[in-house]
Amino acid sequence: MNNTINQQHSQNPPSLIYTAPQAADDEIDLRELFIIIWQGKWLILFTAIIFGTIGGVYAFLQPNIYQSNVLLAPASVDSSSRLTSMASQLGGLASLAGINVGSGGDTEKVDYALQVLESRRFIGDFITNHRLLVPLMATRGWDRKSRKLIYKKNIYNINNKKWLVSDGKNITPTLLQSIHYFKKHILNQNIDKKNNTVNLTVDFYSPIIARKWAKWLVDDLNNEIRQQDMLDAQNSINYLNQQIKKTSLADTRSMLYQLIEQQTKTLMLTKVRKEYVFKTIDPAVIAENPIKPKRKLIVIVASILGIFIAIFWVFIRKLIQKR
Repeated sequence: MNNTINQQHSQNPPSLIYTAPQAADDEIDLRELFIIIWQGKWLILFTAIIFGTIGGVYAFLQPNIYQSNVLLAPASVDSSSRLTSMASQLGGLASLAGINVGSGGDTEKVDYALQVLESRRFIGDFITNHRLLVPLMATRGWDRKSRKLIYKKNIYNINNKKWLVSDGKNITPTLLQSIHYFKKHILNQNIDKKNNTVNLTVDFYSPIIARKWAKWLVDDLNNEIRQQDMLDAQNSINYLNQQIKKTSLADTRSMLYQLIEQQTKTLMLTKVRKEYVFKTIDPAVIAENPIKPKRKLIVIVASILGIFIAIFWVFIRKLIQKR
């Protein structure tokens, strides 16, 4: 009999037999956690209300930000494949003339234009030419009723139209600071490679100014690339004319004349095409509703944060009481 009992104990170790009390303990622990939270429900609710109120006040004090966007598509370049084919036949001579012999075509020009758009030189010229330093760096909001910008009185005097002096130093923002601010807070571009489009967005306090700046950016960018191509085409024509005078080979002269013809067409396009690199599919409009701040979301997040902090404090207080 004793041998039989010992065999049963060896087949069923004690660690495998007594599992039910552990489950009961877990159930009791969860119940205790719920009881602790329930006992501190008023503190949790009060904290959530306080945090939600603080979040609401913060969200209310934040100025509205409006967004204006313009949808762009690449403008096709005429006779680009023919020009590339002829230029590749002349190799180094075409490269010296400033003629692009790459196979990228329109794609390369669009990529280059987007890089120009993000460059410090282009944005700096944009801010300077349109006199945007004051509205860009001295504005803290927009009055919807009067449709006027609200300026920061501690740095700019709107009556005298002068930047203030602090500790004997002029606090006028530098052009580099304004460029950095413009790239970080104002300008944004989203490229849709599938549809071959670019969505250019401008965020600002005033929806009217945001729309105006979006339109100016597209116009200035097209004009910038147009001026560069105009100069390159004219330089190429001058160089090719010099090479014609230096060669007597009929075939070479014929190809040079064809290259000059294509560069002349490019020169003509720079003068007659307004939408040179990008054509506008959907123009910028005045936004009716702000995109920022997300006031409801701020209140909800603040309330949830308050709940978690209150629950954490309730558990800490319970542990202190047990000790």
